Amino acid sequence: MLSDLKARKAKCPDGKKQVKLYDGHGLYLLVTAQGRKYWRMDYRFEGKRKTLALGVYPEVSLEEARELALQARKALRQGMDPVLLKRMLQAEGVTFRQVYEEWSARHLPTLAEKTRQKIASFMHRYVLPAIGNAPIQRVDAPMVLALLRRIEAQGKVHTAHRVRQVIGQVFRYAVATGRASTDPTYALRGALAPERPSSRAAILDPARLAELMRAIHDYGGFPGVRNALLALAHTFVRPGELRLAQWCEIDLDSALWRIPAHRTKMRREHLVPLSRQVLAILQEQRERYPWSELVFPGARMRRPLSDNTFNMALRAMGYDGRTHVAHGFRATARSLLAEHGWPPEAIERQLAHVEQSKSVRAYARAEHLETRRAMMQAWSDYLDRLREGRPKEASAKLRYVQHLGGF
Repeated sequence: MLSDLKARKAKCPDGKKQVKLYDGHGLYLLVTAQGRKYWRMDYRFEGKRKTLALGVYPEVSLEEARELALQARKALRQGMDPVLLKRMLQAEGVTFRQVYEEWSARHLPTLAEKTRQKIASFMHRYVLPAIGNAPIQRVDAPMVLALLRRIEAQGKVHTAHRVRQVIGQVFRYAVATGRASTDPTYALRGALAPERPSSRAAILDPARLAELMRAIHDYGGFPGVRNALLALAHTFVRPGELRLAQWCEIDLDSALWRIPAHRTKMRREHLVPLSRQVLAILQEQRERYPWSELVFPGARMRRPLSDNTFNMALRAMGYDGRTHVAHGFRATARSLLAEHGWPPEAIERQLAHVEQSKSVRAYARAEHLETRRAMMQAWSDYLDRLREGRPKEASAKLRYVQHLGGF
């Protein structure tokens, strides 16, 4: 064990960058070649080795370091990570505004200028005046709901949903950095009026979406139409992009579909990561129509499916133009992915909505691609779980926080 005398006289041997002088129970004094001395404690939490900083010697004495180490061991026995506990205690006075500014400095530069301006505008107009100066640990669901309801009362339902998404991202960043324990926006799911599709009907309710996926899965019409509708639901590309898809655009080994610029609305190449479910659909199409250059040839074989095929099939299943149309899968995915916390920039890029200048287009080809790969797989898994009658599991597994460790 260490003594105060040993701590005072401790030096780093010549030729070494640092040396550790152990006191016991993981506590040690780290002495650097520059003569600085730091209290540290090594421990294991959930099978991982971690180190807790306990202060600088002699500002923190040996006795004080032992007391801090004792408190850390007590936290471990109670199932808490001492490092996260320390961060939360330090963050008691940190305001929502401070965390938002830190989050925005890290994340907003990655977004399109128009998106950055929109976020900054509504955050400074609606959010920061209401909760900006409140300690972030004291901001709860009722406080957030109150400010969202004020926005909603102005008839700005879409803005209220968008504000909720961004507040949720700020809180998830706060949780990840130890300044908050929960995201209050998750408790507000369903608290706001649903967004209404502006022109094309789309199902936004998970229970009704489950019924739709079962109807498509059991569709008894032309097999190529069934597979195409499933692929449309899983990829949420524009119907025209799917109808005219060609095998030369698809890399099955890389699980990536490159839609050429001349076939996209925005006239730029669009990348679509392919989930395991979509790859299975494509494999079935390849085996069924090995002679076709088109992935989804029509009944006349050498021609693509007609532009009204999808909606006619949906009507045959009982979904008319007022309930759900082929283009509506885009609104469905957009709404539910956003509701489960996926980054708006990743969703919008996957929808090919983000406009960009020529100077950044080359960079943007791969931007957010790994996040989008995870999102598309999570979305396919979500649709399958809904179809199989497992809505709670589907919702839990779709949440963005479940996939953060992979980025």
